[in-house]
Amino acid sequence: MLRIRQTLLLLLVTLMVQAQTGLDAKLGIDPKVKIGKLSNGLTYYLRKNVEPKNRAELRLVVNAGSILESDQQLGLAHFVEHMAFNGTKNFKKQELVDFLEKSGVNFGADLNAYTSFDETVYELQVPTDSIQIFKKAMQILEDWAHQVSFEPVEIDKERGVIVEEWRLGRGADARLRDKFFPVILKGSQYAKRLPIGTKESIEKSPYSELTKFYKDWYRPDLQAVIVVGDIDIEETEKMIKDHFGKIPAAKTPKPRTKFGVPAFPETRASILTDAEQPYNVVQVYYLRPEIKASKTEKEYRASLVRNLFNQMISSRLEEIAQKPEAPFLFGSSSYGSFIGDKDAFSLIAVAKTAKDIEASIKTLLTENERVKQYGFAQTELDRAVKSTLSRMENMYNERDKTKSVELLQEYVRNYLKDESIPGIEKEFEMHQKYLPTIQLSEVNSLIKDWITTENRSVVITAPEKEKADLMTADQVTALLNKPIGKLDAYVDKVTKGALLPVDPVAGKVVSELCINC
Repeated sequence: MLRIRQTLLLLLVTLMVQAQTGLDAKLGIDPKVKIGKLSNGLTYYLRKNVEPKNRAELRLVVNAGSILESDQQLGLAHFVEHMAFNGTKNFKKQELVDFLEKSGVNFGADLNAYTSFDETVYELQVPTDSIQIFKKAMQILEDWAHQVSFEPVEIDKERGVIVEEWRLGRGADARLRDKFFPVILKGSQYAKRLPIGTKESIEKSPYSELTKFYKDWYRPDLQAVIVVGDIDIEETEKMIKDHFGKIPAAKTPKPRTKFGVPAFPETRASILTDAEQPYNVVQVYYLRPEIKASKTEKEYRASLVRNLFNQMISSRLEEIAQKPEAPFLFGSSSYGSFIGDKDAFSLIAVAKTAKDIEASIKTLLTENERVKQYGFAQTELDRAVKSTLSRMENMYNERDKTKSVELLQEYVRNYLKDESIPGIEKEFEMHQKYLPTIQLSEVNSLIKDWITTENRSVVITAPEKEKADLMTADQVTALLNKPIGKLDAYVDKVTKGALLPVDPVAGKVVSELCINC
């Protein structure tokens, strides 16, 4: 009997060690992607993918955006992006756009760029069945990386274009975001470095400040070239080395500072309207310290737990939205990355009218409090696990049909945010391995740390015509602080048995008609 007990104990210890070893295992990198680094510091990613055939997605990713501007450079990170399309060493003025458009590349759809707080990304989709066009595209990336012309006459022409974009062309979302970001990000560099900059800076900044930003931050140790598509890996790697290996490394590089958002005790509220804003939108953010990207299977499993929480609370809110008396058209709660060094637990609703905003906030708060008091039901977790596994299985089965642009976005995030890229095969394996092991108590324990009275921000955006019916900042804060009290537990009404009382009788084909055969 003693020997049996010793054997069982040894087996249990072995299983525990194996489980812990599995959780501590590194995620690794998808073997289908080739990652390299040149001696000057530039990183490159290459991946062959034939969806779509004879096309490739190219990106020049610059790990620098408006957050790195000086007080004399407001908006110049975005200005530099514009100038990249207005003349480089090998493409004078309009030649770059003209060449690509003649090659079947459409500006906007296949040729574009964006500037954010922390990065600037140049985008190209080009045909690969023409080696001439593909080589030219690689030359364009190189020119953007270190050979933008910055001709004074072109700079002055572009000032008006950017000011007009600043004034008219950005849409309600961008205009409203530029107003509420300084409120909810107060005290951080992000509050002072909106990518669009200021009208005065755009119109009057000296040429030298524009070129200084480019020289300081467009350098190989802060750049990545990413190519995904129907390509020859070896040939493309050679092209990258030929084009980008000759760029000299910065001799005295400025430090690439990482910025954060300081903690704050108060509730910050921003209530805004815009004539072009179509909906009444409520956003409540509870800022949290950033959870770093998963590096081990244990961390990946923890991300699955958070995803299950997001799915289950949002399902409850979707159920409410379907009722005629619901105050909102859409509602969700979720935990995820936010900005800088912060994540956020976000409550979001699209209220039916401005008068329904208060009831929408109450409903969001009430349903999250209900989860806090009672947790989820086991049937909710079982359903979420099944749904998540099903989605991942579909992605795995359709992996050969994945668009190049989808794969590319993962590599952009890997470079900028160190997001893991283990590949769909490894992720499917981990979903199968870990989802069935997640306990209800793990999911239920999350919310207690997420909802607090500190580091809390509220944003309400509405159509201009709804302005008179909006809540004030004080009213919103008071509503958030009001105790909810004891609630009834959620009842998960699970349908049992057959969906139909009687199985339908199979029919038969009477006739067939072919149209346009």
